Amino acid sequence: MNMNFFNNKSVLLTGGTGSFGNKFTDMALRNSSLKHLIIFSRDEIKQWEMQEKFLFDKRLKFVIGDVRDLESLKAASRGVDHIVHAAATKIVPTAEYNPSECIKTNIFGAMNVIEASRSNNIKSVVALSTDKASGPINLYGATKLASDKLFIAANNSDLTTKFSCVRYGNVMGSRGSVIPFFLNQSKGGEITVTDKEMTRFMISLEDGVNLVMHAFDDMLGGELYIKKIPSMNIMDIANAVSPQAKIKIIGIRPGEKLHEQMIGYEDSPFTFEYPDYYKILPSIYNLNKDLNRIKDGKKVEDGFTYTSNNNKEWMKISELKSWIDLNLVQDNNS
Repeated sequence: MNMNFFNNKSVLLTGGTGSFGNKFTDMALRNSSLKHLIIFSRDEIKQWEMQEKFLFDKRLKFVIGDVRDLESLKAASRGVDHIVHAAATKIVPTAEYNPSECIKTNIFGAMNVIEASRSNNIKSVVALSTDKASGPINLYGATKLASDKLFIAANNSDLTTKFSCVRYGNVMGSRGSVIPFFLNQSKGGEITVTDKEMTRFMISLEDGVNLVMHAFDDMLGGELYIKKIPSMNIMDIANAVSPQAKIKIIGIRPGEKLHEQMIGYEDSPFTFEYPDYYKILPSIYNLNKDLNRIKDGKKVEDGFTYTSNNNKEWMKISELKSWIDLNLVQDNNS
């Protein structure tokens, strides 16, 4: 994806020291002539490590702050053209046991990003969502659904800033995700699997960044973009990571889904298909009937769903093995 959209622009990246933030930063610095990229996060050690990783590139600016703090967001986003909102409390069991902390970051934080964007006349904002926001059964998913709704609805009363979201599933190799988890476990000769029938969507960090860039390039405000990506069975993932390891079935964790869902049947009346992605348009404000937003999209059938177990595209064990060999070290250090 061409990142020239950011040429001579200032960009604020919330949660910028995470796996996505590191990949986004790498791609933006290498592939665009942006003016500034502001890394906004609350972990000073990760910020310092990131400064060293990117050789103290003068286009990078690091700001300690929390999306829960509106005033710090307002200060960090002054003079900014675009915002990528990646900050989130996202570990499912952690959210189940610490619900108020998850709500403060994912919902109140979203409200603060919207308010700061409006206050500073930001041109456009793309927020990262998750498959767990579609038909949520856990608190993390519920908070991200609320966040999505906040960003979509923000397009009604604001004439300056455009807000849209992107949604994708398991990011291969990111911190806390299943592949590095399995790799670490395999050192002891055993991998724990929650359920043999479990399936997961698979997307690389690079594809996640490209989806964000497509959203910036395409959006008019209110769209939710879902990239078409392959699925894998959890047993195949385990075998790709370590075919020699013993597998122990431990049962589904609190708030965990057997299969991931990115588009539920309730969204099918508002969903349009494109060669590489889907786009859900809002049911509010009649934006789902706006031809400028639909463009060349084809309406999906009523009752359509996009889940990891009914996917048309599946990743092979050999393909994941090759990806791990080529990418995991780089992405895992991100």
